[in-house]
Amino acid sequence: MTKSLMQSNLRLKASLCNLFNNQNFIFAIWVALALAVSIKQAFQPTNNNYLIFKYVYLHAVERLPLYDFYFNQYQDSNHYGPFFSLVIAPFAQLPDYLGMLLWQLANIGFLFFAISQLPIGKNKVNLVFWIITHELLTAMFGLQFNISITAIIVLAYVFIVQGKNFWAAFVIMLGTFVKLYGIVGLAFFFFAKQKPKFILYCIFWAIVMFVAPMLFFSPAYILQCYHDWFVSLSEKQHLNASLNSMQDISVMGMARRISGHASLPNLPFILGGLFLFGLPYLRIKYYKNEVFRLLILASTLIFAVIFSNSSESPTYIVAFTGVAVWFVIQERPLKPIVIILFIFAFVLTSLSPSDLFPRYLKETYVKPYSLKALPCILIWLAIIYQLIVEKFKLKPIQHTHE
Repeated sequence: MTKSLMQSNLRLKASLCNLFNNQNFIFAIWVALALAVSIKQAFQPTNNNYLIFKYVYLHAVERLPLYDFYFNQYQDSNHYGPFFSLVIAPFAQLPDYLGMLLWQLANIGFLFFAISQLPIGKNKVNLVFWIITHELLTAMFGLQFNISITAIIVLAYVFIVQGKNFWAAFVIMLGTFVKLYGIVGLAFFFFAKQKPKFILYCIFWAIVMFVAPMLFFSPAYILQCYHDWFVSLSEKQHLNASLNSMQDISVMGMARRISGHASLPNLPFILGGLFLFGLPYLRIKYYKNEVFRLLILASTLIFAVIFSNSSESPTYIVAFTGVAVWFVIQERPLKPIVIILFIFAFVLTSLSPSDLFPRYLKETYVKPYSLKALPCILIWLAIIYQLIVEKFKLKPIQHTHE
């Protein structure tokens, strides 16, 4: 009887392991979460972010300024590029409840595809999926395009290391012309084969995406929109630095809020960050090592968020994907510091916006001092240290399919 029970337990454990390692099951969980969020959001009095997105297209159709305030339609203002009017167009023409659902599904499908292409083996890919699921939920509640920004950065890396420069250039320019974050995909430029061709593809796609909205609207109108976009982003940088802003969850935000000095400038922090970010590129001999390159990917995903004063809680799907990639590629057995940093990140970065985190700590410390950023900052510094100090194998590691 005992032996039979043990065998049943083993079979159950094996079945559960197979289930949780099944990508169809994982994606079904993501879809179920998207459905749940969309149903909940459909009963909200307003879905501010989605309305902002939707009206980028509707205002473009009417040739209205894209970056003005329209308080009778939504709160805040649009900060996405004119090209976004074409991206959101298929969703904007649907009833809101259906448009929101399809928008969520398009974003999570894009991210799922991007991560599934990472050359780290099936088991590690699946672990990345599970690690980021809660952070993905936070981004979904904000109906965020940052889910797709994450996919864009990951795919930029994947396409470049696969030698698919045409598509790498496409996703980088897509992210750039929608929300600027995509430009960080150029961090993988040094891993590209046929670099002159890659540059030409970037120029080609930049021209296409610059001109494309003009084909649907008027050239004069879109040129004015590009000017207004620049002005809007410049003003937003100043507003985000406020000590009471829901954004600026970054290195600069922590410094400003802990010190109480909202006037602290971004530039010294960004220059220091760029210096550290660039140091690993001096180790040219390791460019063909896959672990080195994946650490650069993790560094890029985190850097783009922790050194942006536009970063808010839902933006951290970008950074936390970097944390997940960093964690799964660490050598086993894991060092205690790796485990400590990962648990710290999961609790403070991923769980802190949710009801699973003590409300008092959230309202008294995490939000007022932008502490959601802290674990990602520490992990990013650990990644930079690893990239600078570790001796990687000179031969590329073989791809495995675990």
